[in-house]
Amino acid sequence: MSIRVAVVDDQALFRAGVALIIGTQPDLELVAECASGEDAVRLVRETSGIDVILMDVLMPGLGGIAATSAITALPGAPRVLMLTTFEDDATVAQAIAAGASGFVLKDARAELLLSAVRSVADGTAVLARSAPLGQLARGVAASAPTPPEYETLTASERTVFRHVVAGLSNREIADVAFLSEATVKSYVSRILAKVGARDRVQLVLFAVRHGLTD
Repeated sequence: MSIRVAVVDDQALFRAGVALIIGTQPDLELVAECASGEDAVRLVRETSGIDVILMDVLMPGLGGIAATSAITALPGAPRVLMLTTFEDDATVAQAIAAGASGFVLKDARAELLLSAVRSVADGTAVLARSAPLGQLARGVAASAPTPPEYETLTASERTVFRHVVAGLSNREIADVAFLSEATVKSYVSRILAKVGARDRVQLVLFAVRHGLTD
């Protein structure tokens, strides 16, 4: 089954280039493209089945971060992979807080962009740099008490939760927790469902907001 992708960028040439790259992949399908944040929000409201949106950060009118916030608040929202020509911790933190599942530079190699689309579609966080997710999410207010959702996690799930928040991959968690990678993946899926997070990025945001980071 193909991963259905939409591209949002005010530069027609960039959209055309991304469309060309996606068109070469048998497991990816470009279903729509638009040039503004306003059109992106309208697109998601009117089009079902979009899996991943490639969203430019800087656009006239409604910017990418504001559009992402509006889109991810919608029921059954697609995952959003932010694209930009620059990166800094503040922008990444804003994108994460808006609900983005990934962040990639626009001058990245085609192979990296395609890998990022697949990873985000699979629920894995993608960041342009290697800094821990918790560090990039700093600045998000942490004022609420331990939430009831966290209390539903078993001891094993809480261990995996802490490793995910620390930025470890499934394979790395499997190594340190002496579990199979399949078992870790199962734990992560259950944790996401219990706390109501769409993916790892949102799980980190949940942890930061509730003071659950080390």
